[in-house]
Amino acid sequence: MSAKLDKLCQNLRDVLGERVGSLDVDRGEATLVVAAADYLAVATTLRDHADLRFEQLMDLCGVDYASYGEVAFTDANQTGTPRFAAVSHLLSLTHNWRLRLRVFAPDDNFPVVDSLIDVWNGVNWFEREAFDLYGIMFSGHDDLRRILTDYGFVGHPFRKDFPIFGHVEMRYDPAQQRVVYQPVTIEPRENTPRIVREDNYGKVGDRG
Repeated sequence: MSAKLDKLCQNLRDVLGERVGSLDVDRGEATLVVAAADYLAVATTLRDHADLRFEQLMDLCGVDYASYGEVAFTDANQTGTPRFAAVSHLLSLTHNWRLRLRVFAPDDNFPVVDSLIDVWNGVNWFEREAFDLYGIMFSGHDDLRRILTDYGFVGHPFRKDFPIFGHVEMRYDPAQQRVVYQPVTIEPRENTPRIVREDNYGKVGDRG
């Protein structure tokens, strides 16, 4: 671990204390996991504390950990392995270091975490994207609408249990002169491309 990364981790432990659920370093990157109850307060501290100063949120995305295996969780009230998480990537211009911040939604059936829009207002569309694709709700977001799919879209397409062909399909109905939605008519199937090669493909032959 580099001296700068070691200093960042030490500052995080000193400033956040018991609010640090887990703090791991892998491939030169630090990942901080916090409980949903501490998420907003920790984000505000990460931005404002002089020893941290993460002024900029670069990105936020949703993650579905279904069938991924055991995942670290920091909320003692949660039983089992959590499924949905919001992952943010932060940048400190003052200290020139980066941090990955991860929070798990306590309820898999209705995943909700706090919105960071009052901490970094640039997170607006990122949280809308995570809501649209994963169904993660962000409490406190004042304009949580779909952003990539149609407003009438059913489900959240990046969830791992979402059907490959979706639930409904859209077509133009000339009789009604409008776009209509109907159940998917495509039969699910997997096509494996057939590759035909010559018998001596890849072999070094005598070219005379």
